[in-house]
Amino acid sequence: MLAKEQWTDIEEQRDLMSAANESEVLEKYAYLVKRAVAHMRTQIGVVVDRDDIQQIGLMALLTAIRRYGRNADAQFESYAFKCIRGAMLDEFRRTDWRPRQLRQQAHQFRDKVRQLRKELKREPSDNEICELLQLTPKQYTELQYVAQAEAIESFEQTLEMAGNQFAVGGSNEGSELDTKMSLKRAMESLPARNKLLLHLYYTHELNMKEIALTLNLTESRVCQLHKQSIEILTKKLQS
Repeated sequence: MLAKEQWTDIEEQRDLMSAANESEVLEKYAYLVKRAVAHMRTQIGVVVDRDDIQQIGLMALLTAIRRYGRNADAQFESYAFKCIRGAMLDEFRRTDWRPRQLRQQAHQFRDKVRQLRKELKREPSDNEICELLQLTPKQYTELQYVAQAEAIESFEQTLEMAGNQFAVGGSNEGSELDTKMSLKRAMESLPARNKLLLHLYYTHELNMKEIALTLNLTESRVCQLHKQSIEILTKKLQS
């Protein structure tokens, strides 16, 4: 029978091995944090400190490692990425990460584009918008990202509310399935290009710039289409 001191030594060695393995796994999957930051540029915008967001992502990755319950396997990458992305979203909701002035500019930009659309009786091109509103291409893209982020925030709140409504009188598992089915039906109403765009963003985790290269579009146009798609899905779910 082992003495108490021997058991203590074994426990300490186990803790050390666990800590060493934890550090190794953290280093191995740290690239997921950078991928999440790039993927979520829409929410991060151009005003959030990237180091702060990456720190939140690393803490989420560490939590994911400890909660996974088994050694990192083929499924861990997907699980960890969702945890990292979820932690970043929680932080965005907790803090007002978009300056008031930038939000106001985005609202004014949206109103002016809507007015321009009415005057032209068609969808204005990126160049027309920049020229008529006296915006540089960089300013135009930044405003598209802010407007898109607001649409995504509204969409995710709608998803959360839909899940809560389905959960009344039912199980969490059943409510999640109902929400997925409602989302699938809403997706079917989208044009093919919009479906592909969402598939590239949410399934393949490409960012806006990568999607733009894939679809041979400008980055600002991809932002615009993504925002349009999200707004359609939000209205479908709300109804």
